Amino acid sequence: MKKSILLLFFSLILMNCESTSKEEKINDFAIIIHGGAGTILKKNMTDEMEATYKAKLEEAIKVGYTILKNGGTSTDAVLKTIQVMEESPLFNAGKGAVFTNAGTNELDASFMDGKTLNAGAVAGVKDVKSPIELAIKIMTDSEHVMLSGEGASAFAKEKGLDIVNPSYFYTENRFQSLQKIINQEKTELDHNDKKANFYDPIIKDSKFGTVGCVALDKFGNIAAGTSTGGMTNKRWGRIGDAPIIGSGTYANNKTCGVSSTGWGEYFIRSQVAYDISAQMEYQKKSLKEATKDVIQNKLSKLGGTGGVVALDKNGNMSFEFNTEGMYRASMDDKGELIIKIYKE
Repeated sequence: MKKSILLLFFSLILMNCESTSKEEKINDFAIIIHGGAGTILKKNMTDEMEATYKAKLEEAIKVGYTILKNGGTSTDAVLKTIQVMEESPLFNAGKGAVFTNAGTNELDASFMDGKTLNAGAVAGVKDVKSPIELAIKIMTDSEHVMLSGEGASAFAKEKGLDIVNPSYFYTENRFQSLQKIINQEKTELDHNDKKANFYDPIIKDSKFGTVGCVALDKFGNIAAGTSTGGMTNKRWGRIGDAPIIGSGTYANNKTCGVSSTGWGEYFIRSQVAYDISAQMEYQKKSLKEATKDVIQNKLSKLGGTGGVVALDKNGNMSFEFNTEGMYRASMDDKGELIIKIYKE
């Protein structure tokens, strides 16, 4: 009887080891992107504008997909995909960056390599055409992880990256968004007759934007990147989560890659991107379980809003957000394309 019980016990252990060691490979390669999360409602979107956003998301993700399909690296796929969105005025990154309170554009970006855990990030640059390219260059060509402001621009010039006149980032609709918020602040100040209110940014719908991408290549390597213009009307050199490794971006071949978008202060406090990876590594959660817990439970309880796109080492993908919408798309190794905007 004792022998039978012991045999059954060891058999169960062996079965469990086999089930956990033979994880199913869903996709040999895959790519997932976002173009920002927030109060994105169909009633506020014209059919033409919806089609325009979807077309740009499709264009961007197909660039990365083609690279992966042809045996390219996840690093190159993330770079080229994000650059398509950085060059579009539709998104709050690069060309479409929002304005600071001073009427300037300050750009942030970050990148992480899941194989080496190496990373690069940039914050507060005003004249670098492609912040995501600069983030990668910081990772590959310097001993640092993050550079900022004028120093980051000087490094970009030394490395031969495209430098543009700051006016390149001017778009009329972003500038008008700034004016609207400034006028709201003045109205608030007059209404309450309190000086302090003038210095408290009105950020209800001015904090969202950001573009991001996570890719898994045929070599099993995950890369993740994020690029943003930050928050409309931001002051004092404010930096959000996008350039912070572990908050806005994280990648680890053991687990997953993540790119975040939303209210950066909360993503920083929660270390959202790393937390998802940590739950998978230490609590053995699936990608879906981890992203859901972090966004719908932990982040929401703090009062944070936004979302993530994530992709694990087996090619599973997850869109998770607690806002009304998130511009998003994915493609698997079979070429299946998914593009969505609204909450479902």
